[in-house]
Amino acid sequence: QVYKGLDIITNKVSPQEQRLCRHHMISFVDPLVSNYTVVDFRDKAVPLISYIFARDKIPIVVGGTNYYIESLLWKVLINTKVLWGAVNPFGKGLASDRKVELEQLDSAELHRRLSQVDPEMAAKLHPHDKRKVARSLQVFEETGIPHSEILHQQQEEEGGGPLGGPLKYPHSCILWLHADQAALDARLEKRVDDMMAAGLLEELRDFHRRYNQEKVAENRQDYQHGIFQSIGFKEFHEYLISEGSCSPETSALLLEKGIQALKQVTKRYARRQNKWVRNRFLKRPGPNVPPVYGLEVSDLQRWEEDVLKPALEIVESFIQGREPPAEPLRMEHDEKENKRSHRVCELCDRLIIGDREWAAHTRSKSHLHHLKKRRKLEVSGRAGGTVGDSGDAETSDEDSSLPL
Repeated sequence: QVYKGLDIITNKVSPQEQRLCRHHMISFVDPLVSNYTVVDFRDKAVPLISYIFARDKIPIVVGGTNYYIESLLWKVLINTKVLWGAVNPFGKGLASDRKVELEQLDSAELHRRLSQVDPEMAAKLHPHDKRKVARSLQVFEETGIPHSEILHQQQEEEGGGPLGGPLKYPHSCILWLHADQAALDARLEKRVDDMMAAGLLEELRDFHRRYNQEKVAENRQDYQHGIFQSIGFKEFHEYLISEGSCSPETSALLLEKGIQALKQVTKRYARRQNKWVRNRFLKRPGPNVPPVYGLEVSDLQRWEEDVLKPALEIVESFIQGREPPAEPLRMEHDEKENKRSHRVCELCDRLIIGDREWAAHTRSKSHLHHLKKRRKLEVSGRAGGTVGDSGDAETSDEDSSLPL
């Protein structure tokens, strides 16, 4: 939403809503800027928060992108641009450009380089997580200090914890609007339909003509950085580049494909957002974690009693310095869980990092498919040795229920 354009697909606050309350940091970045980062966001948002406090107002941070919200709540980011500018005053923008350059390298080569300069960070990151590996390598190149060492310094500050530095605004609370999964999925599908009715296609066509058509012609399109990574734009790529050059039937099929892809990726993103809240806010270890209050939004007919009224009571209690009537949500954190354990699944030829991820992988459809396939081959091999040249073998349903 910080970028100019794509107002419908990024679900920007309407002009009517903006007149009800002053909004900041909407539609101010040029869409062709590809190196706008969470650090840039934080560096602009923090002075605004101070300005709002100075006017005796209360800043309300609204998301979506929980990683960006986290950057405002805790001291968790490293500003290499400032450090880079200190040694190279003419190098404006080079810090982010360097990360993009590094991302062009092969994943294995990137991880090998990081292993040489920061083995601790390399051990924590998946070799295929190119963006995080590139970022850690960038931090070392531009500061001369291993990324892991800087993170340790943050964590050891007073109020710091295993996931980063201290809380920047101690008197804060989080309101988490959550819904039953079925209700949420239905609402998200309707949201896409409403976007289409509001003129999404024309918005995409116009944006494609102005900013992406030339890039596509030169095969320079990049859906990994800037506004072009917005959910909804790349899903309609095939439709946009073929419109007018294919049959109406093909165009209609590509359009429907884009709509269904947008619905799927939107639902997937919502799940990731909820997972982030649970893992990073509710289970966050260490001190100085703001209370998280859950507000049930499954039934919109009950908005007043389930959402608005309790939210106002919670916020008013915080303003007046008393305990809110609602209890904050809590989730137990497993101290024994190793989030950085490394296991190789030889069956799927994959490296899995983290105990929880390993448990999820062993239950996944792809892993169970490979497991069943291997067992059938083993049974077939044993039967083939007994039966002789026919090689025929049958497996019973019991075979698929063998313990992992």
